[in-house]
Amino acid sequence: MERNIDDGIAVKGENPAALAVADAEVDGKAQSSALSSTLFLDHVGQVILTFNSDGLSWSLVQSFNNDESSCLGVKLAPKVVTEIKFSDVYAVELIDYGLVHESNLPNAGKFLVGHDNEMYWFKVHGFQRSKSQPSLWVLAQFTFGHNDPQMCQMWVNRINASLNLEMGRPRNLLVFVHPRSGKGSGCRTWETVAPIFSRAKVKTKVTVTQRAGQAFHVMASTSNQELYSYDGVVAVGGDGFFNEILNGFLSSRHKAPYPPSPTDIIHSADGNGSSLIHHGSSGTVAETSYQKEDESPLLSSTMQQNGSGFANFTDQDRDFPFSEEQFRFGIIPAGSTDAIVMCTTGTRDPITSALHIVLGKRVCLDVAQVVRWKTTSASKLDPCVRYAASFAGYGFYGDVITESEKYRWMGPKRYDYAGTKVFLRHRSYEAEVAYLEVKSGETNSTSGRGHASSSIRALWSPNKSERVVCRVNCAICNDKPIHVSMEDSQATTYSRPEETRWLRSKGRFLSIGAAVISCRNERAPDGLVADAHLSDGFLNLILIKDCPHALYLWHLTQLARRGGTPLNFKFVEHHKTTAFVFTSFGTESVWNLDGEPFQAHQLSAQVFRGLVSLFASGPEV
Repeated sequence: MERNIDDGIAVKGENPAALAVADAEVDGKAQSSALSSTLFLDHVGQVILTFNSDGLSWSLVQSFNNDESSCLGVKLAPKVVTEIKFSDVYAVELIDYGLVHESNLPNAGKFLVGHDNEMYWFKVHGFQRSKSQPSLWVLAQFTFGHNDPQMCQMWVNRINASLNLEMGRPRNLLVFVHPRSGKGSGCRTWETVAPIFSRAKVKTKVTVTQRAGQAFHVMASTSNQELYSYDGVVAVGGDGFFNEILNGFLSSRHKAPYPPSPTDIIHSADGNGSSLIHHGSSGTVAETSYQKEDESPLLSSTMQQNGSGFANFTDQDRDFPFSEEQFRFGIIPAGSTDAIVMCTTGTRDPITSALHIVLGKRVCLDVAQVVRWKTTSASKLDPCVRYAASFAGYGFYGDVITESEKYRWMGPKRYDYAGTKVFLRHRSYEAEVAYLEVKSGETNSTSGRGHASSSIRALWSPNKSERVVCRVNCAICNDKPIHVSMEDSQATTYSRPEETRWLRSKGRFLSIGAAVISCRNERAPDGLVADAHLSDGFLNLILIKDCPHALYLWHLTQLARRGGTPLNFKFVEHHKTTAFVFTSFGTESVWNLDGEPFQAHQLSAQVFRGLVSLFASGPEV
């Protein structure tokens, strides 16, 4: 909720010419020289406000020192805010004038002169970080006042000029509101944050969706020229709604070779490579190495290829039409889990997310391209492309999303109810997964997980290795150039088949999960993979082999604990990879893509590093 920090007025009858003003001319441009004026702040009193190159600061006038409290003879300075950076200010507005209520100011009678106490005010809108939750941003407004309107107008112009110099702040946004997200609070959530956009002078074209898939069709059918008129798109809803908007945007604009199909991997292994089979109690792990130089195993045989191993796209198609500087996505959380918001801002607070947007914060986000080759075992080969920004899951995860669809009337509680039913059912599925090997030095992680050898360890170990968690200004996400041309982004993996090796795991799985990000949420405070990153270019593949009911409960209990070790079990495999393929050997095969069901008998996925940008900065803690 909004919190008034300071409201202020100036001494009645004071001559503005006598104030310490560095430059009295108002030309709309910020000056490098310091500017100071004596003004009033509500609940604080008379202060000297100073304009600095990076923000505003103020201090109490000397006469207020008599009001300082003391303890054992030691003076204690009053605990009040004394500065704000322009990077934390999203708006400033001029208020005509009104009556000064002396009760609002300590010792106001000492400083008010005359009987007419009508003053002019201007408010500076910004935020402060919560002391208990640094990722939570609390609205704060500082209202300064003076009896001369020109003085107030001068300050407003100076502050606005500095705000205009802040880079990356949006001016025009396309907003989609899901009225039934979460507990049906989408419209109420937007009404809560809309004043922030209005004060910040951000134009918003708002569409309240009336049917499923409407946002997808709007994004897919809108021309690039029209989208270029916006600085970004904001989704007011949950992860599934954002997934709909993201897919609508990418479906007609992102041109890239498909990842391999499971058939490609099997044929390459049978005809072009050698296999080493390791038999284990819970399944089979096959290690396949490719050595044929004139054919890339990562390219589908259904695609036309050129000599370099790439599909024949034109340069115009290959280049992504929107740069991360130009176009960003924003999410105002109103869903059931809001995992993407939790991972990119650190909190599920709509105010915090709105502030990230109007202040122009930016963080890059990996996106997984998921291709369904066959819907059922009897289906014909028919590629269908979807994109996921947080998670793709099978088995337990697919069953939960399928079961929860029956209880939408329950709101967010349907996931707990459906999860309990699916857990008690304890079903496992016969399937095969092949994933691209990534050398340990390339993962930029200290998790220390291996590949085939990762299944050979104790049942459970309390000793967890150091984890590098993704935070604001993450060094791992920023250590390499993220946005490169499509050809360059594919070259390492696709153009050197002699260095490509796939590891295969076959058996009965309780669940298969591919986390693009850590997927933090209220049920899993550290996420599925605590050290997954927003933009490191890796998928975190989690294979849960069939195990006794009690052990699976132990795994889920660790997942629900902050600081837990859900991956340190013998039946759990964790692999960092850039691509994987999947084949089901059963009749039922439903995946969970960012909270939406997706039926797929054969499926493959690859990750694109930093493909899109969000209005966010990463969690503080």
